[in-house]
Amino acid sequence: MTATLAAASLLLSGCTGITSTDDDGAVVDASEEALVVYNAQHEQLAQEWVDEFTAQTGIDVVLRNGGDSELGNQLIAEGDASRADVFLTENSPAMSLVENAGLLAPVDPATLDLVPEQYRPTSGMWTGIAARSAVFVYNPDLLNESELPASILDLHDPSWKGNWGGAPAGADFQAIVSAILETQGTDATSAWLTGMKDNATIYRNNIVTMKAVNAGEVAGGIIYHYYWFRDSDSGGENSGNTKLHYFGEQDPGAFVSISGGGVLKSSKNPDQAQQFLAFLAGVSGQTILGEGYSFEYPVGSDVPAKDPLPTLDSLNAPIIDPSTLNGPEVLDLMTQAGLL
Repeated sequence: MTATLAAASLLLSGCTGITSTDDDGAVVDASEEALVVYNAQHEQLAQEWVDEFTAQTGIDVVLRNGGDSELGNQLIAEGDASRADVFLTENSPAMSLVENAGLLAPVDPATLDLVPEQYRPTSGMWTGIAARSAVFVYNPDLLNESELPASILDLHDPSWKGNWGGAPAGADFQAIVSAILETQGTDATSAWLTGMKDNATIYRNNIVTMKAVNAGEVAGGIIYHYYWFRDSDSGGENSGNTKLHYFGEQDPGAFVSISGGGVLKSSKNPDQAQQFLAFLAGVSGQTILGEGYSFEYPVGSDVPAKDPLPTLDSLNAPIIDPSTLNGPEVLDLMTQAGLL
């Protein structure tokens, strides 16, 4: 078996002798005692979490980093043979995919109690660990406030042709579409996606979308909030000519996407895995998130968001059980619309 260097897809904290993955991406030589986390969250944030958790508990943790869909589908392919103990995502559809495959163990009730009900699924099979809000970033030189869309659904109108952009290939955007599907239904979502195909300029990711709006290539774009706040906090090179528009009014464009954390039913270290999840939702883990670089929203233990973020309660997001978001149907609809 040929091994690739860990730097490609594996980060270590406090571990020795666990340095590689095989050609299929599976962890090689992970000791029985090491906690293996399949991580689709931002790598820097996840490493900060792991470093502090290991410092507090002495428990060794291996991070295997990848994307939401990549790791979710990998877990399904591995099934009960997976070496993963914990799964972390940026958005909830991948977590729901793994939950619906019957691969998750119930989260300890004490951990669930750390997170308000609106930021975790009713099933109790995983919990929210962070959140991000969909926003419309716009260039005020090209759009004034009276011209802003009242709803994300307005962007399918022909009047928006050539005036907005997005990154449909990314899990972030697909999660936003899942909120449109959940609140508006299949036919309306299909029509909206057809309108996007006709009207929008397609970009590679959120950052490229924001840069395009900043440069005046398009008047506006759909992104997650934290890309704008991070750039603004570091000088505004790619956001200085833009502003954010929050849809509010429980519009699907005001969707708050929940980053999830769950324990695998097949975990070799279930107690330590539950302990890690409790750490993430607890004061220590949420403070690392809330005070760190990411500008994502804490959702547990009453830890406040980083200034100058508006509070989560003020966003007036649609009320959606995150475990109901249907990633596979979203992908089918986006493919039918010619966006994937």
